[in-house]
Amino acid sequence: MIWFLGAFLVLAGGLVLPLSASLQPTDWPQFRGPGGLGVSDATGLPLTWSQTENMAWKTALPGPGTSSPIVVGDRIYLTYYTGYNVPGGDTGDMQQLKLHVICLSLADGSVVWTNEVAPTLPEQDRIREGHGYASSTPASDGERLYVFFGKTGVFAFDLDGREIWRADVGSHLNGWGSAASPIVWGDLVIINASVESERLVALDKKTGKPRWQAGGIKEAWNTPLVVPVKDGQPELVVGMPKKVMGFDPATGATLWNCSNDIGWYIAPSAVAHDGIVWSIGGRSGPAAVAVQAGGSGDVTDSRRLWSSTKGSNVSSPVYHDGHLYWAHDNLGIAYCANAKTGSVIYEERLPRAGQVYASPIVADGRVYFLSRGGRTFVLPARPQFELLATNDLDDRSMFNASPAVAGKRLLIRSDKFLYCLGQ
Repeated sequence: MIWFLGAFLVLAGGLVLPLSASLQPTDWPQFRGPGGLGVSDATGLPLTWSQTENMAWKTALPGPGTSSPIVVGDRIYLTYYTGYNVPGGDTGDMQQLKLHVICLSLADGSVVWTNEVAPTLPEQDRIREGHGYASSTPASDGERLYVFFGKTGVFAFDLDGREIWRADVGSHLNGWGSAASPIVWGDLVIINASVESERLVALDKKTGKPRWQAGGIKEAWNTPLVVPVKDGQPELVVGMPKKVMGFDPATGATLWNCSNDIGWYIAPSAVAHDGIVWSIGGRSGPAAVAVQAGGSGDVTDSRRLWSSTKGSNVSSPVYHDGHLYWAHDNLGIAYCANAKTGSVIYEERLPRAGQVYASPIVADGRVYFLSRGGRTFVLPARPQFELLATNDLDDRSMFNASPAVAGKRLLIRSDKFLYCLGQ
């Protein structure tokens, strides 16, 4: 006999199974949160913190990684690696490399479960700048967890850590490692496997079987973005050297391309609002472009709205109330630009910022910029520069992951610790 009790399925004999969950508005289910835009409507977030102020909890992680935390319900998920090329330690033996997924309690940071994945070897013998072998942020649909470990593959787990399937999306390597994160759209898990096979790959989220593939994706470390288009179908957008491309997320068919005049690889992920896509990248020269989605073929002349030489080589932008905000990865300069025209409203140096690789978030009327050294600069989300607070978590580790919002708290991950900040 079967009874339904709240959110549980109760079987005769006392076995209780959770019903299929769904994402809640307060969840942060993928890289850069809902929709991949880096924006939260949460309020009551902390303005200031330190190792002793507004520290809800701090958990030492079992290994390093640069993936960002995600939040589903009362749990946090992220990845790490052990055994080889661990920062601050000996190089070790590649045969000892292990990849891991970890789940922690949002309430107190305690470890709920971990799952170990054996890598497909050989891996890259060295990853530049210590990015390591766990750079892709997991994604969840509220029922399963989807994790990407480069050439080792894509994995689906249930939310208690049991593996459901795994899929191979390519075997190539790169000195910068693999970084693009999975996204979930409908019944698909979409992977930018630019490093592994120069493809976009859509997998059936229930089985892991390929549903479509799109080739020609080169030097693109950015996470794909699904863009709602007014009076049209959603579009999947990826930035590459020389162009931004739009695809049909249901079939992988190419819809449009737009020149961005950027000759370097593209690491920052795009953002969009009201059908306009903004993509930045490049290390010099042209560095940003705005394009109206919904076109067909080469839309450079018809739908490119503006281009600019101001951008970032690593950190993604964030959109809020008609403006774009981002930080230069090496100069430590914060930018605000008019989203409609591209004109820079301010460019101000963040004091002692150093490098900024994490992507900013907008929440509670503020922009949060996190530096690699653990300093978070809090600015008002308006087109006038003001430094509201500088918060230092210097723990002699590296902060490459992007912050996540969890209710009235912030989650910040270094390669050694996960911090939960707030009351």
